[in-house]
Amino acid sequence: MKLSIIIPVYRTEATLERCMKSIANQTFTDIEVILVDDGSPDKSGEMCDEWARKDSRVSVIHKQNGGLSDARNAGIEAAQGEYITFVDSDDFIALDTYEQVLPMMKDADIVEFPLFRHYGSTRQEEVRFKSQLYTDMKQYWLEAKAYLHSYTWNKIYARRLFDHVRFPVGQVFEDVATLPALLAEANSVRTTDRGLYYYCANNQGITATAGGEQLGMLLDAHLNVAGHWCDEAYYMHMLNIQMDVAEKTGRSPIMPYQHISPLSGKLSTTQRIKALTQNIIGIKNICKLNQVIHKMRIRRS
Repeated sequence: MKLSIIIPVYRTEATLERCMKSIANQTFTDIEVILVDDGSPDKSGEMCDEWARKDSRVSVIHKQNGGLSDARNAGIEAAQGEYITFVDSDDFIALDTYEQVLPMMKDADIVEFPLFRHYGSTRQEEVRFKSQLYTDMKQYWLEAKAYLHSYTWNKIYARRLFDHVRFPVGQVFEDVATLPALLAEANSVRTTDRGLYYYCANNQGITATAGGEQLGMLLDAHLNVAGHWCDEAYYMHMLNIQMDVAEKTGRSPIMPYQHISPLSGKLSTTQRIKALTQNIIGIKNICKLNQVIHKMRIRRS
């Protein structure tokens, strides 16, 4: 078995058929598909069983609801493939993706391929990558800005990377916590402009509905990485999250202050202004200023 495709399923009866057709019709056929029914209360579980009946490459795990990380971990335990990838059951994938991408695994432990982000919404955008091999994981995280696309599903992984890594159960934005752990096990990452994953818009997803506690988990995950890998642009990315967390929770910032030169070539114009502001008034006060500005905008609207 070459490739194990793990698909967590929970309340996606409206989109599961589209997802599975995009997998079953892949031009690369040496696959196993592991559908993990995470205690779904709708007809998703029955649909999984139907797919297993009509396609011998499909197997189903029915389990009590434990969340996305727990479902992915169950799939990893069952996987038999030399390589592992993931698809969310409300998304789908271009039909020749695995045929194009899998050959690149010969010199890489992870291959990352393009995606359509927020597909089907007014915010949809295609995210493409140049073809490059990284043997320095810090370079991949910072220069390729992997922290901006740390998604689990637009990547193929060597099975061995999961020998000592699992997704953190009970934690949201689990991708940000897991990818650095996988990079610590990897010797190389390749990015490519081939293949395409369709990340479909979901107004009920965690990205759209996250509150202060959830964003706090996201910030914690980034701060753990920043202790090892950090540059000016990554710091400013984390500062944006810290500002949101402070506004939504009312709690004091936990992010340690770092002086950032507004002249850094790694920063956008907006980031330069924020860097200069936080250098002058500090993190705590820039968080307060952010709240005041948002309140003023709400009053005007």
